[in-house]
Amino acid sequence: MTKRFDSPSRIEPCLLETLPVALTDLIASLTAASERLGHRLHPQTTSNLADLVRVMNCYYSNLIEGHNTKPRDIERALANDLDGEEPRRNLQVEARAHIYVQRMIDHRYAQGSLPEPASVDFLHELHCAFYDEVPEAMLLIEGAGRRFRMEPGAFRSEPHHDVAVGRHIPPSSDRVEAFMRYFEQRYRLEPMGKGGRILAMATAHHRLNYIHPFPDGNGRVSRLMSHAMGLSAGIGASGLWSVSRGLARGLTSRQEYKQMMDYADMPRQGDLDGRGNLSQKALMAFITWFLEVCLDQVSFMAQLFEFDHLAGRLKHYVERQSLKPQAFHILERVLLQGEMPRGEAERITGLKERSARVVLASLIEQGILGSETPKGQVSLRFPSDAVELLFPRLFAES
Repeated sequence: MTKRFDSPSRIEPCLLETLPVALTDLIASLTAASERLGHRLHPQTTSNLADLVRVMNCYYSNLIEGHNTKPRDIERALANDLDGEEPRRNLQVEARAHIYVQRMIDHRYAQGSLPEPASVDFLHELHCAFYDEVPEAMLLIEGAGRRFRMEPGAFRSEPHHDVAVGRHIPPSSDRVEAFMRYFEQRYRLEPMGKGGRILAMATAHHRLNYIHPFPDGNGRVSRLMSHAMGLSAGIGASGLWSVSRGLARGLTSRQEYKQMMDYADMPRQGDLDGRGNLSQKALMAFITWFLEVCLDQVSFMAQLFEFDHLAGRLKHYVERQSLKPQAFHILERVLLQGEMPRGEAERITGLKERSARVVLASLIEQGILGSETPKGQVSLRFPSDAVELLFPRLFAES
């Protein structure tokens, strides 16, 4: 007979039976804030900003893992410009993989083909996609008297896969599959309303790490899953905010993520602490903190991407880069319209054709404008050189 300690019900409570007014208000505030985020921006500008947010999400997810990969190095990795030294090159490959996987999630959501984010098949896919192209050395798990190769996408299944995570001892490897099937059932979003999905995003994040289904990469997969759950819950705001930045920074301390995850591991504390194996009080505290972090990040990004402020920073960018003043007229028009035919530069700047072409070319050379084809319409881009000026404190730790 299976011991209760290794029964899938060990992760209960998975959801809250009753919802306090404070949490209801928090869900409402997060929903409203995410709906407002970026609503004045053109869809093309929003799409290009989402590319930048993926870099930010990757940067902060790496930071949580103790890997400080600079935004410029991530940008180089996306252009397949990898460092010659192995440690830095491996971090670049890791960062690139993260962005590729998040891009896949975003595109599938936009196409209406995103599966249940907490499903076993989807989590296998996330892990496999992340580790599919990493160097072999990054698949080797060593320590505590063991050494083995991790199979991308595969759950822990062998005795030597068993692990302790700080004070927490996850389920034994031979029970992971059963735990994950139970997890999939408890966190299926399809029958839930919006509020339930938002709550599930928070609770599933902890419970997945509690199970620790993969030999390595659980934190990364949980943050990518949370991103997908946010989209499915309707608070994704077209990819204009990132849960990873909030988890890495916390509300007042960068230690909060680890502390709150550890607190949510707490066993039930008596008859007034719910009916599950784990503490309902601790889960409530974790949910509240997690959603407050999300709201803090949505509010921060809304201020950063607010249309009038962004236009002002683009004007400052033109001045700082010693570009001709007419360059701002082009940037402002592209900000308003999303894209601009190259032939419009003369009319918008009021310059003669040759001078207008020179101004446009200077913006393209700076990387602040770009296009899909050499002669195609130009749209705003956000290269690492411009980010600190356009979006101060976005990568504060770098």
